[in-house]
Formats: sequence, C-alpha cells, structure tokens
Amino acid sequence: MKIILVDGNSFCYRAFYAIPSLRTSKGEPTNAVFGFVAILERLLKEIRPEGVALTFDLKGPTFRHKRYEDYKIQRQPMPEDLVSQMPVIKEVVRAMRIPIFEKEGYEADDVIATLARKLEKAGHEIFIVTGDKDALQLVNKKIKVLNPQKENFIYDAAAVKKRYGVGPEAVVDLMALMGDASDNIPGVPGIGEKTASRLMVEFGSLDGVYGNLSKIKGEALKHNLEKYKDQAFLSRELARAHEEVPLAFEAEAVKRREPDVPALVEIYKRLEFRAFLKNLPDAEEKNSDDKALRYTLVNDAGAFRALVKKLSEKKEWTFDFETTGTDPLLAEPIGISFSFGDREAFYAAFKKGKGGALDAGTSLGALKKLFEDGRIRKIGQNLKYEYLILKNFGIGLKGIAFDTMIASYCLDTAKPNHNLDDIAMEHLGVRITPIEELIGGGRGRINMADVELEKVYPYGCQDSDVTQRLAKILGKKLGDAEGLTALFEKIEMPLVPVLAEMEAAGVAIDQKLLKEFSSEMEKQLAALTRDIHKQAGQEFNIHSPKQLSEILFEKLRLPVVKKTKTGASTNVEVLSELSEVHPLPREILKFRELSKLKSTYVDALPLLVNPRTHRVHTSFNQTVTATGRLSSSDPNLQNIPVRTEEGRRIRRAFVAGSKDRCLVSADYSQIELRVLAHFSGDENLIRAFREGQDIHRHTASLIFNVPLKGVTDEMRNSAKTVNFGILYGMGPFSLSKGLGISLDAARDFIKAYFDRYPKVKKYLDGTIEFARKNGYVATFFDRRRYIPEIASRDPRLKSFAERTAINAPLQGTASDIIKIAMNRIAARLEKEGLRSRMILQVHDELLFEAPRSETRKLVGLVKEEMTGAAEFKVPMDVSVKAGPNWLDMNPI
Repeated sequence: MKIILVDGNSFCYRAFYAIPSLRTSKGEPTNAVFGFVAILERLLKEIRPEGVALTFDLKGPTFRHKRYEDYKIQRQPMPEDLVSQMPVIKEVVRAMRIPIFEKEGYEADDVIATLARKLEKAGHEIFIVTGDKDALQLVNKKIKVLNPQKENFIYDAAAVKKRYGVGPEAVVDLMALMGDASDNIPGVPGIGEKTASRLMVEFGSLDGVYGNLSKIKGEALKHNLEKYKDQAFLSRELARAHEEVPLAFEAEAVKRREPDVPALVEIYKRLEFRAFLKNLPDAEEKNSDDKALRYTLVNDAGAFRALVKKLSEKKEWTFDFETTGTDPLLAEPIGISFSFGDREAFYAAFKKGKGGALDAGTSLGALKKLFEDGRIRKIGQNLKYEYLILKNFGIGLKGIAFDTMIASYCLDTAKPNHNLDDIAMEHLGVRITPIEELIGGGRGRINMADVELEKVYPYGCQDSDVTQRLAKILGKKLGDAEGLTALFEKIEMPLVPVLAEMEAAGVAIDQKLLKEFSSEMEKQLAALTRDIHKQAGQEFNIHSPKQLSEILFEKLRLPVVKKTKTGASTNVEVLSELSEVHPLPREILKFRELSKLKSTYVDALPLLVNPRTHRVHTSFNQTVTATGRLSSSDPNLQNIPVRTEEGRRIRRAFVAGSKDRCLVSADYSQIELRVLAHFSGDENLIRAFREGQDIHRHTASLIFNVPLKGVTDEMRNSAKTVNFGILYGMGPFSLSKGLGISLDAARDFIKAYFDRYPKVKKYLDGTIEFARKNGYVATFFDRRRYIPEIASRDPRLKSFAERTAINAPLQGTASDIIKIAMNRIAARLEKEGLRSRMILQVHDELLFEAPRSETRKLVGLVKEEMTGAAEFKVPMDVSVKAGPNWLDMNPI
C-alpha cells in the first residue's frame, strides 16, 4: 500500500501565508483552512495514495525542551488568526475521514517517524510529506520524503546524498555539526553545511570526526570542535527523530476512505467555500441559482429603448462588451451586456454578431450620454478594454468606479491570475463558461462573431452578472484590509483611463531606420557566426543548447558550471562565467543578444504598426507584477536595453509623430534610494539628498573615509553597487562577485556602509521582522506584498523571502508614486487643454509627445506634478530632457 504521512503544521503555516485576506461575510478568518484544503486535495489528486494520515504538534513542551531549554525558543508564537483556524482544519480533516495522530510530549516529526517505521516493517511504501529536512534521516528503500515546497520533489537515498553529500544515515550527524536555525539546534559555531558535509564524507560520522580531531586541518575549526563537543552531541540528540512514540495504531487505520460528504458540505457552507462544494458529489452549487437567473436578450429597437431607460434610472451598473478580438483598437463589438440587479442581466446583440439585429454605432450613440455621465458609477472587469472600445465610437467613458480585476490584484498582488474565471470561482464558487466552449481552440477556433446568438447572449450576461456580484464582495474585502480601499480608489482606479489614453495614443517609429539597422545586424550576425564556428572548429546550430553544450563541454572540455534536467546548462550566467576562461562563450553571448534584439524589436516593431493610426500601440498591464509596477506587452517597450549601442539605436527609432512635435522624457532620479531615506529616517542619507549631493559619491566618501573631492571613479562605482544592492537585500557573496573582491572585503564593505547609515540597518531588520510577524510587507500607500516563504524552514526560500521583504516596500512605493504622478499629470493636461500626450511609462520614466510650442509649459507642469506626488523627508528629483527621438535628447 502506498501511504502518505503529512506534517500538518507545516501545511497550516504554508497555507496561512500563501492565501491572505480571506474571511467569511461575518469576518471569520478562513485563509489557512482554504489553503490547507487546496494543498491537501491537490496532493491526494497528484499522488493518489492508498493510505493517508496527518500529524500535528500539540501545545506544551516536548522531551527536547526538557533536555535543552532553548529548543525552538526563537520561534514566533503562532499568529492569532491561525490559532483560531487550527480546530477548523482538524474538523475538515476528520470529515475527510483522514486519521490524525498526535502525542503529548512529542513533536509531529516523532509521530511521523514512529508511523513510518511501523508501516515500513509491514511492507508498505511510505511518502513523508514535509518541507523539514529532519525527515531525511528516515529515508530508505521503503521510505521517501516528498517536499511540497519544491514541486513535490521526492528525496530517495540518492537524492539526499546528491543534496547534502551524505546518505540518510548521516543526516543527523550532519545536523549535529551544522545545527538547525529553524529549531534553534546550536551545532558547532563556525561550521556550515559545506564544512559539515566535508567532515562527514571524510570521517563518516560524528564519532568519526571526534575520533580523528588530530587529522582535521584548520586550527579555528579544530578549536571549535573541541570547545563545543558537548554541544555537538546534544545537537545530535535533539535532531534525531524519536521512533518509539507510544501510539495505539493499526495499519488499517490509515487506509483511504470515502469522505463524510454531509459533514464537509456543512463545514464548507459555513466557511463559504463554494469552490470546494462543487467538487463534492451531490453538493454542487455552481449552478444552483440557474432557475433564478434572469438573463434577457435585447434584439430589437423597442426593447433596446426600454433598456436605455432602465439604465438612465440607475446610479450604478456593470457592463461588458463581447467583441471580435482581444486588441481593443481593432476589435469590433458584437454585443454589450448590462447588470444592475442580483442575478439579472441584459444583452444587446449587434449586427456584427450572428443573429444580432441592432446597429452598434446607433445603439452606442444612444448610450453616449449615460456612458459620459460621471455621476453614474460604472463597474466592470478590465474596464480599460471597455474604455478603448467606446473610444473607437467617440465616447469618453466617465464614472469609472470599480474594476473587479484591479480589486482582486490589490487584495493580493502576488496571485498569478486575476481573470474573471479565477476570481469568480475563488469568491463566488461560480464556474464561468470557458470561451473555448463557444469558439473552440487551435485550428478549429472560430471568431466570436460566428457563434450562435443563443450561446453568446447568456455568456455575455453571465460576465456582467458575476462581475456585479463580485464587486460587492471584493469591495468589502478591500475595506477589511487597512488602507487598501484608498489605494484602490485614489491610485489604481484613476489610472485606468490614463493608461487607456496612453495605449490609444501609441508611439511613432522610424521604419526606414529600423530596416537599415536590420540589414546591418544581419551582417554582424553573419560575421559572428563565422567567428564562432572558427573558434569551435566546426559548424553547428548556435541556437541549439544541445549542440552548443556538446561544443563547450565535450569538444572544448570547459568546466560544467550548472546542470539542468536535460544536461549541462548554457544560460547567460554560465556563459558569463565561462567567458573568463575561453573567448567562445563571450561571442555566444554577443550573438544571442544581437539576435534577440533583432527578432524582438528591429524586425518585429514595423510589423506591429497599426494600419489605421500608423503608430505602435503597446498594452500596459496593471495587474501583473507583484511589486505594483506596471508592465508592458505586445510589444514590451520597457525592456529595450540602454547600456548597449544596439539598444540605444533602437531607442532612436522611437520618434515624434511630426516635425512640429518632439519627445519629452521625465525621469525620477534615484527614487528608491530616496524612499529608503524616508523610511529609514537616516540623517546622513536624508542630508545628502536635501543638499543635492551625488549620493554615490557621498556614500563613497563616508565608507572610504575620504573627502568628497578625494573620491575616485572606482570608489564611486563601488558605492553605487552597494547603494543599489542594499535595496535588493544584497549579501556579501553577491557583492564580492559584483565588485570582484574577496568575501571578507565584501563583508567589511557592507559593515562600513551600515556603520555610516545605522538607521538603514535598523529599518531593514525591522522590515524583515514585520514580515515574519505578519506574513506581508506594505508600501507607504498600503499596497501589500504577501511573502509566505518568510516562514519557510528552507534557508534558500527564507533568504529569498527576506530579500523580497526588503525590496518590495521600496520598489512598490516608487511604483505607487509614479502612478500618482501619472494621474496628476493627466488631470492637469486635460484641465489646461494641452495637446501634449503621455505615451509611455518605463519604470521611473515617463515619455511624452508634445507640440514644440508647448514644450516649456509641459516641462514645468510635469516637474511640478512629479515632484509633488509624495511629500517625503527628502525631495523627489526629476530630470527632464527633450528631442526628436527617444535617444537624441537634451536636458531642459
């Protein structure tokens, strides 16, 4: 029998931090329960075990606490919202008819070890599901460890040895030497994983190490081993799993059984888990209200006039277009749906769609006054798209009040999807009809205009109806989280029309220049190809990782830096490292960069010119990045490199639309460092910005203890690396690589930095502590970034989480500030009747196209609104320049 033994506590913590802001309508927290059920159901579906059991830690000390008072003393108490959910989680598990094993005085790890050994002896195959490396000591032919934090990676004996250099039998001794910070097992000071692994490989066991102290090289290492011998053996005792926990247990007890469906239905209804109800037999709720749905087809002039009258009498309504495509500048509407009552919607069918009788232009013209009435609140899912469709008909949408996609994003920026299908299922338990059920997929895909009206109109009505219902739920959830309503209403929602207008404006490109550049690049690539083949000693496909790998590692015998599932890696990092020992990898990097620029921009941009506007129109994505920054796609105009000659030449191809116009660029200077100065309150940092000093030169002066005039370019560059590295939680290792210095020198450098900026260190430490306690960090404007990995026992995941905790408030605040600036600038441009247009946003830079006669006025306006977007302890500095294209610009 294949049996899984699950560490329940680790699942609970993971679920609690992975799914934030989930509560019932009565305010009861349910995020941990929801996440726990989702993880467990997915695990059971993927592994398909014949038996399953869960273990949990009980309150109170264990035998380890009695042996060592400081055991796990550093652990934060369980968050109150998780404490309240633990009984509910166990209630769900019991309703699933999965046995729970617990024992006072013992940890869940000990209970798992005992169960695993007993089941192993009975001949069963065991999978221990945990992210805790302690369990690796139990691995053998019958027992394996499955790590859910690493995509269900399975550790057998070979995988353990590959990861730690020793087999499962030596894991406890390994931990005795290196310790375990997550459990406060001390180990031997100065011995990390690598040293511990080396000692274990050389001497076989902890006893072997201490039996051969005279053979150990390194006086400091030998000294620590001698001094902390008792601590090492205590650590071994603490790390070893107890396999004889007194449990009343029979193998038959873990055999999978059918769940108690009525009990689960009662629990899920109480917790408002509609998404899980649909998976239970005889408990499906997703269409339980079908008979109550009032979806009306409007397909004649009289019915449409009646609909317009109803809409004019309402203070708010939801609407949604069905169209012929996803590009709003080219798509044509085949119908529009409206909802202003619970489970009620209307669909007006246009002639462009199959069976539609209404003229789109005439119908939308009749609605123009309502769409442009700012007193009527408009609700939608991705309203930017609707805005642009209406703009094609000369209608300027006003009263943009609530976008469910953006609301979902504000609640959790780290979620990968905020489409209607996902959020409807998550918050309503409603299954949105997949578009594929109407238009098909692959080669058989048809246009929405060709779908039968009988299928289209209920589909369109469902979109508006569900969006209307979601707006109420999401609005309440925003209100439950401190500051999110203000973020949503004052920053994100006003940005919708701003981004829509930027997309509609587009940017002009010089197609002739790009064509000439493409020919040049073709010649450069041909020359590079010849050179690469010559250095390799044979011709091969440079684009093929497999063939390149054979050349580098088999023919040239270069060292393998990193391995993947398919073989030796040839990624950028690997090739950069290999460039130090052979010239070929450097040429490959040049080839790849040139080839990518040519295909992504030089050749692609002319093909993306809109036939109607003769400009390129990117899409700005408001709900994609975890930090709150905007992203750009189709094409991505935020990733054009500026440090290479080729990248700069591509920028030259972005031009003003006519000779009497120019491009104006406004860029925040070192905005994230200024945010850091404000958050930390560090006097040295604040003074430097207030005095308008070169911050990198100022930092170099402090760190190297030389006058400003004595700072060399090399010193400044080093200080610049540290300044920006601090923003991303850079440690000594990364700094040593970045500056090409020793690890000790990098440590000294960072120490000197924090000695000069002491409040920065205090702020960073405080931010990490806040993240540990709350599971998230926030920007100045209350945008939250949830970081579930901060509670991980995996050092790499935890380190990543800490770096994220440091960077997210800084980068997120910077992104909030530029969004505020964009809203302010757009309002001023409209108010003052200027013809200048904001056309691009690239990180901390805004690009405008302006009549030359307005340039001076625009520059003053932009500077005023950008510097005034946030009142911080340090001024926001903005550099502005203008020119005929995006490259050749002069400061103003």
